[in-house]
Amino acid sequence: MKIRPYADADQADVVALWQACALTRPWNDPLKDIARKQSIQAEWFLVGKLGGAVIASVMFGYDGHRGWMNYLAVAPEHQGQGHAKALIAQGEALLLAAGCPKISLLVRRSNTQVLGFYEALGYGQDDVVSLGKRLIPDH
Repeated sequence: MKIRPYADADQADVVALWQACALTRPWNDPLKDIARKQSIQAEWFLVGKLGGAVIASVMFGYDGHRGWMNYLAVAPEHQGQGHAKALIAQGEALLLAAGCPKISLLVRRSNTQVLGFYEALGYGQDDVVSLGKRLIPDH
């Protein structure tokens, strides 16, 4: 798999990938999420390509306090082959080079199968409660 920054031509493939991996939700417009990321640290929105097809994606960000990882996805038929680990390693290297001391991510409670994957990579559950407030409705 070749990893590179997202390009506008990847949009339809990335949205289809997120849908295949059940990452999209009715209250989040994936096109707006992509456009928002393109306006902030766009080079940290990575895609993985294999044989000319987008098979993986991830978004990283850093706010000066901690890094974040969002939209990690690997096409179901390519899971378990190390592609997610490769994307995470590249993103962690970007964050470390920027001086980022910690990375966080959110996992939906219903996505229990992925928790073991993250634990094997050294991620652990923080003793926090995640709160959120929508400032701009997508729909």
